Amino acid sequence: MTTPTFDFDTVIDRRAIPDEKWARYAGRDILPMWVADMDFATPQPILDALHARIDQKVFGYAGPWPSLVDTVVHSIERDHDWRIDADWLVWLPGVVTGFNVACAIAGEPGDGVLTATPVYPPFLHAPANTGRTLQTVALVEADNHWGWDWDAVDAALNTRTRMLLLCNPHNPVGRVFTRDELTALAERAERHDLIVCSDDIHCGLVLDGTHTPIAALDERIARRSITLMAPSKTWNIAPLYASFAIIPDARLRQRYQRAMRGLIPHPNVLGLVATEAAYRDGEPWRRALIDYLRGNRERVVDAIAAMPGLRTTRPEATYLAWIDCRDAGLDDPAAFFEDHGVGLSDGRHFGAPPGFVRLNFGCPRQTLDEGLRRMAAGLAAR
Repeated sequence: MTTPTFDFDTVIDRRAIPDEKWARYAGRDILPMWVADMDFATPQPILDALHARIDQKVFGYAGPWPSLVDTVVHSIERDHDWRIDADWLVWLPGVVTGFNVACAIAGEPGDGVLTATPVYPPFLHAPANTGRTLQTVALVEADNHWGWDWDAVDAALNTRTRMLLLCNPHNPVGRVFTRDELTALAERAERHDLIVCSDDIHCGLVLDGTHTPIAALDERIARRSITLMAPSKTWNIAPLYASFAIIPDARLRQRYQRAMRGLIPHPNVLGLVATEAAYRDGEPWRRALIDYLRGNRERVVDAIAAMPGLRTTRPEATYLAWIDCRDAGLDDPAAFFEDHGVGLSDGRHFGAPPGFVRLNFGCPRQTLDEGLRRMAAGLAAR
């Protein structure tokens, strides 16, 4: 049987599309390599499923249907060796919505939600959105590897901490946390009676190693866990707005659903169509994407290593590189690289100290190479 081939090299002109990524720099010669939105075409099976649904000409209100639910349950077992029950699924319009709802049921107003920084910026705002208190612990980088400072974690936990808000695989440092690391977190959650809300949205983008949802470790941690997943990052369909929470414990799931009632809209019906197509028919494309992203990652790692004052670690997942510019003598590295034609995410938005940027390498090699060339040229021209 012939192995299908997929095109990740064609540059799609997005400048005429009114989207957030490219519109930010409209009319300026700046390559946008910031927001986590890939520049690849959506896989054909998803486009075909969307066209078929549109061709029915009547949309109608629709919740998750049996074949969609069965596909998601099967895919989670296939991809993560985790057998879930269909009843555990709670459908959402987005993962950010999902962890905001989780914060709303974490203890009482004023109680603490602990997360590890640097982290996806909405993590830093969700506790306050729901009247909770943000607590943070810094991940540490040693020997070209980001990880946990367990003494710092223990010091950050206190009697008001009611939830651990976890990002795994981690955005922006690209870690896929090991079973040992997850077990250490689970033990602390048990000891302090914490809910664990884990944003696993990048679980389909593992470049090295194996992703384990923390709730899959054992029944004890599963009973206190809310796991958030979506096809959006993996298959580049985030604006279709469909995701889900996996909540094994019936009481916790009921609390979560009560907090949603009247406030959280249903997922977009086209998003649900795309979700089923992605998990059912998108695996060959995903595997080819992973191979392409591995090649892009190596280009980024090699290029950054050659730029004076910059360094990065090799991300184990995602299409995001976390770059430390502190030795380059740049007062504001995001602004500096923007002035030299590359739009990156400012690390300060992730709760990091000044001097970090995040680069999105989910793009054709032609675009990536030009972005890296501009960065190197900007540094050389100082």
